[in-house]
Amino acid sequence: MAMKSYDLRQYPSFKAITIFCLFILYAPLLVVTVYSFNDSVSITNWEGVSLRWYAEVFTGAESEKFKISARNSFVIALIAATASTVMATFAATAILRGGRFKLRTASFGLISLPLMVPEIVTAVATLIFFNAIGVDRGLITILLAHIAFCIPFAYLPISARMQGIEATYEQAAMDLYATRAKAFTRVLLPLMMPGIISGWLLAFIVSLDDFIITNFVKGAGVETLPTAIFGSVKQGIKPNIMAISTMLLGVSVVMVTLSWLISRRDNNK
Repeated sequence: MAMKSYDLRQYPSFKAITIFCLFILYAPLLVVTVYSFNDSVSITNWEGVSLRWYAEVFTGAESEKFKISARNSFVIALIAATASTVMATFAATAILRGGRFKLRTASFGLISLPLMVPEIVTAVATLIFFNAIGVDRGLITILLAHIAFCIPFAYLPISARMQGIEATYEQAAMDLYATRAKAFTRVLLPLMMPGIISGWLLAFIVSLDDFIITNFVKGAGVETLPTAIFGSVKQGIKPNIMAISTMLLGVSVVMVTLSWLISRRDNNK
């Protein structure tokens, strides 16, 4: 007997609940974006459309601080995303293509654990670890913490892509006298590339936007863009902070859209 399929859209109040959830999620972002173009110094009074606060970000009194923190954020995100993606690729290959081994399930659980543990717990644990081994906090500690935190985010799309690739491709390559290394680099790796790119983009945006872990493991005088924004907000919300937030939101949207387009293009193929 075939199971009856259910269309969630037919449930009562489904449309109203969906609109309400979308409003809760995106209304604050929309408000910040709109008021970043407000010509007024006040964040509540609208006095016309202007780009003065975007210019303030690059030429104002706090521009140097934001430039340094933005450079730190992008450099850390680039390195952390690359390192975590490489590690996630090797981890996915070992777990999904390494055959059955005793700690296979435990290995998957350890990789996925940071996704389930509250980020504040990870931040505190990372801080305690660095203090225990006597490492001075700074850009290096931020980078190491971001690499560890980004691995599961990179692992998810990479492992999902690998699970969709039949092992027969590699077996056929080895039947044609390719070594396991060549079968991996010339057959499996190119097929995995859409998942690897999606994993890198996801890890990059997670690292770029992270505040909690960064705030715990950064040293004195070291800032990334999220921590610099937080420091400025403590002195009062200013229109230039809305402009920075909007630009950071734009980068996040672009990265997530690229990841989605790559995954969609790969699925269509």
